[in-house]
Amino acid sequence: MIPRRTLRTQLTLLYAGPFLVCGIVLLAIPLLGANQTEPVGPQTGVQHVPDGSDIHFHRVLIASAIGLAVMVVVSLVLGWLVAGRFLRPLRTITATARDISASNLHRRLDLRGRDDEFSELADTLDALFGRLEASFESQRRFVANASHELRTPLTAERALLQVALADPQATAETWRSTGRDVLELGQAQERLIEALLTLAVSERGIEHRETFDLADIAGEVVASRRHEAQRRGIHLDATLAPAPATGDPNLVRSLVTNLVDNAVRHNAAGGRLEVTTATATAATSTSMTDGRASVRVTNTGPVIPPAELDRLFQPFQQLGGQRIRHADGHGLGLAIVRAIAHAHGATLTPQARPEGGLDIQVSFPDGRSDDH
Repeated sequence: MIPRRTLRTQLTLLYAGPFLVCGIVLLAIPLLGANQTEPVGPQTGVQHVPDGSDIHFHRVLIASAIGLAVMVVVSLVLGWLVAGRFLRPLRTITATARDISASNLHRRLDLRGRDDEFSELADTLDALFGRLEASFESQRRFVANASHELRTPLTAERALLQVALADPQATAETWRSTGRDVLELGQAQERLIEALLTLAVSERGIEHRETFDLADIAGEVVASRRHEAQRRGIHLDATLAPAPATGDPNLVRSLVTNLVDNAVRHNAAGGRLEVTTATATAATSTSMTDGRASVRVTNTGPVIPPAELDRLFQPFQQLGGQRIRHADGHGLGLAIVRAIAHAHGATLTPQARPEGGLDIQVSFPDGRSDDH
């Protein structure tokens, strides 16, 4: 079997090849000159006697051949060393990438101090490892949350069915009531699983971006939630100015939906809910938010201590330091909002209103640019 030629060997031959070709050309020049000075035609009866020029020519020819051989050897050695030095970053990248696995995706190549193709390759691989790490982490959290949160409704379903089966006097109405309860628990599980999947997808990041208008998305969400707000006696007001942004429209629609649902669910009777979209301008914003499209949801409700504000964006949390157990929600709404905002590079600014309720603003990168 012919041994595989490494890239270092190929580069060494590539470096040494031109030296060899140039040397052969230089050595061929005196040979061609010697052929042109040889007598033409038969030289009968005359014996050729080498003179001093012939001896000098042969010495030059031998010295040139020896010099060529030495240069070939030197070029091979230097080519081998230069190729090794040149490929050292590639060996580092290969060794580190081979050592990275699902258990230590937090490692990075971190090839600093260079500004060439190798650094670009390292940066690309680091970004890939970052996406893989986020994907694995979101998968682990999804499995952990799903296994924990689905245990309670499954236990409740089993208990309902066991009670109905153990009752010898169970009637058709009893079974219908049990069936309705089981269906309601099943619908709650579907909503929970859908929310968990949305959270997991958001945490993995965005692979494809497109331009959308926050005003259009917010308008659709407001229209679909207006009836529920009226049923709860909440006054819903929307001021929707054009606000172009870039990202995943489906995820952004989920973000706005969860903001509005959270504002409706945790509002006060007869309260208010305001949804606003706008694009910051130099006259109304700082340089950091200039040109950014934003959506803002403000609602009345219970007073939220500032120390509790950040914890509300954790999965399955509610006021009081307990995991949420609310029949009308899954406890993932604000966690989904934060994950989607982070995936879009958006700025999430929540504030607890002194009179009660929340004021949450999400500012997206400039929709006129794809730099993000």
